[in-house]
Order: sequence, then C-alpha cells, then structure tokens
Amino acid sequence: MKFLMESALQLFILQWNRGNNMNIANRLTIARIVMIPLFLLIMCFPKDILGMVNVFHSTLSVSWVLAMIIFTIASITDFLDGYLARKYHLITNFGKFADPLADKLLVMTAFITLVGAGVIPMWIVAIIVCRELAVTGLRLLLVNDGEVLAATWPGKVKTATQMLAIIFLLIDDFPVKGLPFSIGAILVYICLVATIYSGVDYFVKNKHVFADSFSV
Repeated sequence: MKFLMESALQLFILQWNRGNNMNIANRLTIARIVMIPLFLLIMCFPKDILGMVNVFHSTLSVSWVLAMIIFTIASITDFLDGYLARKYHLITNFGKFADPLADKLLVMTAFITLVGAGVIPMWIVAIIVCRELAVTGLRLLLVNDGEVLAATWPGKVKTATQMLAIIFLLIDDFPVKGLPFSIGAILVYICLVATIYSGVDYFVKNKHVFADSFSV
C-alpha cells in the first residue's frame, strides 16, 4: 500500500512538472509566501470583528482561528516543499533562496502581529528577529564561498517550536486551556532557548568564514 501511494504521488509530480515551468515544490513555496499577506490582513482587524466564542475554557477569536488555519496550512507547506524537493530531486536555486526566506517571513510576521496584540513580550521577538537576521547574513557569506548552511537539529527544533507556539497563542491554548500553565507561553520560551542555541551553533560550526577577519 505504501509503495502504491508513493508511486501515485511520484506519477502526479512528474505529470505536474511536465506541464509547468515551475515544479511543485517551488509552487508550494510561492503559495506560502502568498498566504503571508492574507494572514497579516486578518490579524490587522480587531480581534473580535467576527465575534468571540468560549470553548473548553478558551476564549476563541473567530478571526484569529481563521488566521491560525492559514498559518497552519502555510507551515505544512514548509515541510512538504522541502520533502518533495529532496525526495524527487526538485531542488533549484529559487527553492534554496525562497524556501528559508518564506519561513522567516511567515514566522516573523506572526510574532510581530502577536507583539502588537500584546500576546507575547517584545524583547523575546526582538531576540528572535536579531538571530534570524544574523543567521541569514551567515548564510549569504557561506553561499559567497560556495558553501551551503545545512539545517541542523537545533534549527529544526527552533522552527517547530516557533510554529507550535504561534498556533497555540492564536487559539488561546485550545483545547488545553484548563491546565495550570500556558502551553503557548511555555513553547515561546522553549523556542527562545532553541533560537539562541541554534544561532550560536551555526556560528561556532562555521567560524572559519571569519578566520581572515582576525588574522594579524
């Protein structure tokens, strides 16, 4: 059954790519980028514009639930485009550039809107944004030297906890609001630690890029 499903998926991808100038992995990346302004537009409206609903101790904003759905779909495409690109050899220069960029734009947009809504402390998002900018600069330096900054497990944990934190914050910890602690808040601090650790890890492992800067 698994073989048949993988074969059907591979056939679908081959047919899709044959009739399009851009492969399916890159189209998923573009779709994620397109969803960012839609998410931002919804978050710019008052939280109660479509009403509020109380469910399982959580006070849900209907508009924020819609924003969460968009964010979740965009996050799933983050996994799918990379998976398809690696499995079916669809890796392109556009994908190498746009995929990590789309991830950062999506997460940073969500965090900034949540700061504006008073849901998350500004200093946490400031640290996360500074880390992302620093790692992006490192990635550009490595590309200039013909190297690629490969994703590491700390980086993957950072991305996963960031996305989960945003989802739980958008839906007021639904459906576990009754717990004596906030799942969303805990995930925020976990992703903060993972963000700092993975950023330091990237720079330590690639410190050779700056070797000529400290030579006498």
